[in-house]
Amino acid sequence: MKKILGKALRFIAKLAGALFLLSVVTTIIYRFVPPPITPLMVIRCYEQLTDDKKEVRLYKDWTSLDKISDHMPMAVIASEDQKFNEHFGFDVDAIEKAQQYNARHKGKKVRGASTISQQTAKNVFLWPSRSWLRKGLEVYFTFLIEVFWSKERIMEVYLNVIEMGEGVYGAEAASHTYFRKDASKLTKEQSALIAACLPNPRRWSPSRPTGYINKKKDWIVRNMNRMKKPDYLK
Repeated sequence: MKKILGKALRFIAKLAGALFLLSVVTTIIYRFVPPPITPLMVIRCYEQLTDDKKEVRLYKDWTSLDKISDHMPMAVIASEDQKFNEHFGFDVDAIEKAQQYNARHKGKKVRGASTISQQTAKNVFLWPSRSWLRKGLEVYFTFLIEVFWSKERIMEVYLNVIEMGEGVYGAEAASHTYFRKDASKLTKEQSALIAACLPNPRRWSPSRPTGYINKKKDWIVRNMNRMKKPDYLK
């Protein structure tokens, strides 16, 4: 029995070591190479395949950050993570505020506090879920990309893999889908509209904004106007 247990523990240790090494190597590779596909993209394609009313759609067009309008990264920072350029992957203040809010409003929609780094880690490496396992892995991969990637690279990957509509991923695909133009030509208002829809991009459309989305767009634009551009956008 002891021999079997010892072998099992050694196997688990070797497996854990191999997975750790694989995660680090993959993270380093993605520092230089665009992620070819993400788990969410695969899941969405499967959902479309099993829905007879939908055609399988996977529209993505990798575009370097210097070929995306500066308004786009500024819009997602203003909307999603205003301390993106300051924190090391996690906004402690936002997490505490979210916890306090959720404690006061039990039973209602849970408020999150995910940073752009966390969303990037989740989208590139993980699956959509609210389990503790997934959240723990999200923390781990967020740490890895903050160590091995620059803020510029995190933003570049984020703006290329984030879901921005039904089968639409990334700023370039969203720009062509909603505004019939390259991402380099996006205006401040158009960028803010795309950012405003990110919490639920399959429900809201930047090209057909509701009153709520227009109000959020205006709020994002106001934040953009008072924000300082990070060095990598100058």
